[in-house]
Amino acid sequence: MEALLEHFITQSVAYSLFAVMLVAFLESLALVGLILPGTVMMAGLGALIGGGQVGFYHAWAAGIIGCLLGDWISFWLGGRFKGPLHRWSFMKKNKALLDKTEHALHQHSMFTILVGRFVGPTRPLVPMVAGMLDLPVSKFIVPNIIGCIFWPPIYFLPGILAGAAIDIPADMQSGSFKWLLLLVALGLWLAGWLCWRWWRSGKASADRLTQYLPRARLHWLAPTMAVLAIGSFVAIQMHPLMPIYREILWKVLTGHH
Repeated sequence: MEALLEHFITQSVAYSLFAVMLVAFLESLALVGLILPGTVMMAGLGALIGGGQVGFYHAWAAGIIGCLLGDWISFWLGGRFKGPLHRWSFMKKNKALLDKTEHALHQHSMFTILVGRFVGPTRPLVPMVAGMLDLPVSKFIVPNIIGCIFWPPIYFLPGILAGAAIDIPADMQSGSFKWLLLLVALGLWLAGWLCWRWWRSGKASADRLTQYLPRARLHWLAPTMAVLAIGSFVAIQMHPLMPIYREILWKVLTGHH
């Protein structure tokens, strides 16, 4: 799959945009998205955007089309084949996740459809389960469209940031700055992840990481990491190469790269 995408991307911009649409489609398609490393692929495509090989807004549009196609086909499949899907052995093996998704859709359908688009395990499940539950189209369409509009740029973002950093000229002795950018990005991601675990620690059931990150430890670890990450983000703004990096990012996001 990845070799095929690389072949497309090296041929032309049109093939690159088709690759974006294909990845977004497969990542959204019922059950297929559970086995596809779509997050990694979207970040890789984001690097092409950051490097100027693909236009940001063209890729965004292609991603939206892929999302909508995947979600609506999944919604239709769920409604059309709900009986066989319930009896399928794969669904029985993942019954716990399926039951949680069904419960969430019953309780807060619009919120679940919107948030589910941004959560890996539920992204290819929510539209299909919504169809299996015969959720009215009027309740599905609005949160689905909103999610499909905002999902591509958020998942492109890590790759865009990396691609723009690579574009900083090497003769500016930018090597150390690029490493600093990577460390700051990892710190922000880690802080966000710890805060998310802290927020849900009182609601979610225990998992394999709970013994290493119990709620009591997260009480001080998550805020501490958040302060350090925000502090490092503010500090790196003072780096001499940051204006150049911001200019490259601005050109990428405005389509003038």
